[in-house]
Amino acid sequence: MAPTRTRRLAPGGSIDAHRHDDHQIVYAGRGVLTVTTSAGSWVAPATRAIWVPAGTVHAHRAYGELDLHLVGLPVTENPLGLETPTVLAVSPLLRELLIAYTRAEDDDRPERARLRAVLLDQLRASAQQPLHLPTPTTPLLRALCDILRADPADSRTLAELGHLVGASDRTLSRLFRSDLGMTFPQWRTQLRLHHALILLTERTPVTAVAHQCGWSSTSAFIEVFRRTFGHTPGSHRTE
Repeated sequence: MAPTRTRRLAPGGSIDAHRHDDHQIVYAGRGVLTVTTSAGSWVAPATRAIWVPAGTVHAHRAYGELDLHLVGLPVTENPLGLETPTVLAVSPLLRELLIAYTRAEDDDRPERARLRAVLLDQLRASAQQPLHLPTPTTPLLRALCDILRADPADSRTLAELGHLVGASDRTLSRLFRSDLGMTFPQWRTQLRLHHALILLTERTPVTAVAHQCGWSSTSAFIEVFRRTFGHTPGSHRTE
């Protein structure tokens, strides 16, 4: 059963791979959370939650002090009809509902039932966010992606990286689309955003984050971050 409760994780804390017979909503009210499956990883700061469908084997990892709010839903109740892990936008109202619902005693009071109904209504209105970093299955892409995971600031072109793994940029471009469902620039941007969220949670200055994640300038990083998360990196560091 997927629990409904609040749990704290210390920086670097984790929950090993497991599965539930229920759906689960996972929300970090503080810190940054990653959920990892065999298909990739999803990252969520305090403005995002992660939907984990029933039966999905997944693991959690905390970056920064993490307040983890967990909501279990029966397999028959899927407000958004989602069959894969998905990052959802969390409005200020939905944030308060998630915190209140997971901290209150789990009982059959009418007040709790009404709270749950409003929470589900807000979930149905939540926008899905493209914050998935897929894991490649082909050996060529695994080798290339491992190079970039080791150093997200690596700015070499696909052709230059192709020389290292023994494939042309045309072959690699085709593999990115067929294996990962995105282009090479899209995947690298997702990798850099994931890394940026972790660095910001560790209180790394914004300029240093931009440099360590490979953006050409701090202003370029701020713009991509703002378009993706709806706020600037500086405001994220104060959450």
